[in-house]
Amino acid sequence: MAIGPLTEVLHSVLTPRFSNQGYDAESVRLRREWVEQKTGAGLNHIGAFSVSSGQMKGRIENPIGAAQIPLGIAGPLLVNGLHAKGTFYVPLATTEGALVRSYERGMTVLTRAGGVAARVHSDENCVAPTFFFNDVVESYDFASRLQNYFPEICREADATTKHGKLLRIEPNIEGRNVLVTFHYYTADAHGMNMIVKATDHACRWVVTNLGALDYQIFSGFESEKHSSGGLFTGGKGKKVTAGALLPAGVLQFYLRATPAQFLALWQHTVLGHIQANTVGYNGHFANGLAAIFIACGQDVGNLPNCTVGITNFEVTASGDLYASVTLPSLTVATVGGGTGFGTAHECLSIMGCDGAGFAPKFAELIASTLLAGELSIGGAIISGEFVAAHEAYGRNRPDGTSCS
Repeated sequence: MAIGPLTEVLHSVLTPRFSNQGYDAESVRLRREWVEQKTGAGLNHIGAFSVSSGQMKGRIENPIGAAQIPLGIAGPLLVNGLHAKGTFYVPLATTEGALVRSYERGMTVLTRAGGVAARVHSDENCVAPTFFFNDVVESYDFASRLQNYFPEICREADATTKHGKLLRIEPNIEGRNVLVTFHYYTADAHGMNMIVKATDHACRWVVTNLGALDYQIFSGFESEKHSSGGLFTGGKGKKVTAGALLPAGVLQFYLRATPAQFLALWQHTVLGHIQANTVGYNGHFANGLAAIFIACGQDVGNLPNCTVGITNFEVTASGDLYASVTLPSLTVATVGGGTGFGTAHECLSIMGCDGAGFAPKFAELIASTLLAGELSIGGAIISGEFVAAHEAYGRNRPDGTSCS
C-alpha cells in the first residue's frame, strides 16, 4: 500500500533525470530551475556558460551549468626540456589572491637565470588488484610462477585498449593474498579507467587459469588518489624533475635573498616536515598543481599523489644556488577526460599542449612552474614579505598595491 506514496515522495526529492538523459540545454535549464525552487538559491551565474551542455555527457551527471573560477596567466617561463623548449605562459585558475603573482615572480627569476632544465624520467600508470588463496602455500606458488604467464596476461589486458600497453607485473605477497601491480603505458591519456578495464579483463583470465579463488580490482597499493611513501619508487604517473642554477646576484635582485639563506630555510623547514611525518618535502606544490589542474581539465582527485615530491636547495662551490624539484607521481593528460572541454582545451592551447603527443611537454612545464613557486615562496619567507604580499594582492585588501 505504501509503494505508491513512497515512489511519489522519492520523485519529488530526486534530482530530475529526464527521459532524454538530460544533457540538452532545455533539460539543464529545467533542472537548474528545480534546484532554485528546492533551495531558494539564485543560479544566474551558474546558468551563464558558453560550452554546449551536450558536451558535458560523460564528464558529469545531473548538470545544472558550470562553475566559474578566475583564470590568470603567469610568465614568461623559459624551459630547456626534452619536450618543452622555449618561453611559455602558464594559465592558473584560482581564487587565492597573490598566487599568480607569486608564481610569476619565480618564473621571472628562473628566466633571468637562463631557464629551467626539465626531464621526464618515466611515464606509466598502475593498478594493483588483490588475488585471494586458501593459504600461504598457494599464494607463494602463485607469486613464484606468475611471471611465466606474462605473455598471456599481457595479451588479455592489451585486448581491451588501443592506446594502453601492459609493461610489467609485480607480485607482492601479503599472507595468503597476493597484490599484483599491473604497470601500463597510457600515451597522452591519464588512462586510469582504461587500465582498470584492461586489468579487470586480465584478472578474470588469471582466476580461470592460475588457481586464484577470486580477486578485488583495487587493493590501495597503487596509491590512486592517495599520498604514500611508495610513490617515490615510481610507476604511478610521470616521474619528472626540474632544476636551475641561480646566480647569487639574480636571487638578491629579484627575491632579496641569498643562496645561504635559501639553504638555511630548507634545513629548518625539513626538520619541521620530519617532525610532522610529512610524505616528501615542498613549500606549496598543491597550490600550483591545483591551479593548473583546474585550468587544464585534469583530474583534481589525483592531487594527493601528485603533490608527493621533493624540493631541494643546494649552495654550489661558486656560492650560487641550485634549486630543483622531483615529482615521482605526476598523473596528467592532454587527451581524454576534461582536457578537450571548453576552457580546458584553450588553456592547454596557450602552452601548446592540446591534443596527442604533448603530455610529456605538459609534465615538464608543470614541474618548471612548481619550481618557480618554490623559489618565490622561499624568497617571501626569507625576506619577511609573505604576509605583506597576501595583504597587497589577497582577498583582505585587493587594491593591487605592490609589497616590494
